[in-house]
Amino acid sequence: MLSAGGREMMAGRVLLPVFFLVVLGSAFGQEPSGSAVPGTGNPFGQSLPPMYRGVETRIPGIYVTPVPNAPFTADVQIVSQEQLPDGSTRIRKMVNHIARQSSGRIYNERRLLVPPTYQAEPRLLSAHIYDPNTRLSTYLNPMTHIAQDIVLKRPPVAPQNSVPPKSPQKDSLLKEEELGEQPLGSVTLRGIRLSRTVPAAVSGTGKDVVIVDEYWYSADLSIYMIIKHKDPRTGEQIVAVSDVARHEPNAMQFDVPANYKRVDETPVD
Repeated sequence: MLSAGGREMMAGRVLLPVFFLVVLGSAFGQEPSGSAVPGTGNPFGQSLPPMYRGVETRIPGIYVTPVPNAPFTADVQIVSQEQLPDGSTRIRKMVNHIARQSSGRIYNERRLLVPPTYQAEPRLLSAHIYDPNTRLSTYLNPMTHIAQDIVLKRPPVAPQNSVPPKSPQKDSLLKEEELGEQPLGSVTLRGIRLSRTVPAAVSGTGKDVVIVDEYWYSADLSIYMIIKHKDPRTGEQIVAVSDVARHEPNAMQFDVPANYKRVDETPVD
């Protein structure tokens, strides 16, 4: 079930009692999406991030699926508790802004992780705009004021962001639990929990380690609303979409700023 803490996070209040270590894995917090891999037991019909790739110190941000006729704007709240080698913990937070137009064009961004006492909006580190109709992917670098344009040859897919083609029922180290459905505001979320046991021989701790990942998906919005990750070696993570407004975003959010230099970096055949 979606916890009360999860509901409060989704309502827009960052809860420090639930901590998650986050260093965004992709350059812009935007991971490509593909179809579900047959035979994985994935109930969503969507790709899940890899269930285990070694000791994790990062988690992708929310992938904004570039689908038409479902415009919205939202915040992505990230709270982090990092387990440091000396036994202490480091707490940080981040709020990113995401949006999708009726045409399917999406906006995503990555901001600086800051201490929980920081009150201003964190500095923008990077942003990403993608138009599925033209397949134009634009990466914005606020430090250099460079807008990198790349026209993709085909719609983005990412086999590396799919569930491994191995049925969990045949993997004694992997346990899959369907968590059912939970209403959240105007949408319904469907949850799944994946528990991966890392044997003592490869865990780096001398004993078995259980890594728990939890995903809550909105079929209505075609995005994961909550992603949780817990590894006792590194800390805990939560990424949660909040403050969803289902209307057409301001078109200016998808414009390249006038003081940016556009550079076409589409690969030449």
